[in-house]
Amino acid sequence: MDFRQLKQDDAAGIAEMSAMATEIVREHFDPIIGRAQNDYMIARFQTEDAIREQITHGSQYFFVSDESRRIGFLAFYPRDDAMYLSKFYLYREERGKGYSIPMMDFVIQNACSAELSFIELNVNRHNDAICAYEQLGFEVIRTEKNDIGGGFFMDDYVYRLKIEKTGKHATADK
Repeated sequence: MDFRQLKQDDAAGIAEMSAMATEIVREHFDPIIGRAQNDYMIARFQTEDAIREQITHGSQYFFVSDESRRIGFLAFYPRDDAMYLSKFYLYREERGKGYSIPMMDFVIQNACSAELSFIELNVNRHNDAICAYEQLGFEVIRTEKNDIGGGFFMDDYVYRLKIEKTGKHATADK
């Protein structure tokens, strides 16, 4: 598995990331939150300008590939004592193949390099990916309902994974 970091000055890569994100997010979230809210969120968070702005402010975006074929992407940034995992996506046909484990290991390695103790993420309460996060050892620490404008809200669980100093997560041996 290969992780290629997207750089702020990589216009072609940012365009590819935006197209990939739009495709994956639309396929996955239209049935969960509806087309109108998803269109609003894509326009706000997944356009080329939005991705470039996020990178400028510290988000690290990565293409995830397996044998030279793109299978998904992830993005994260340090926030307080945690690495905040803002994007963790695979194409539909790549889900359920065990890719989430090496992807999460990559995030854990980056969190350890930054000397952080946790990984945190938000996940929509109706997202079936909740099972995957729980299998990876994440636990709910709170719920949030955030007004994102346009009359829309994000209704989420906030999950946390404790990282051991060895670079493993706390539940790795369970």
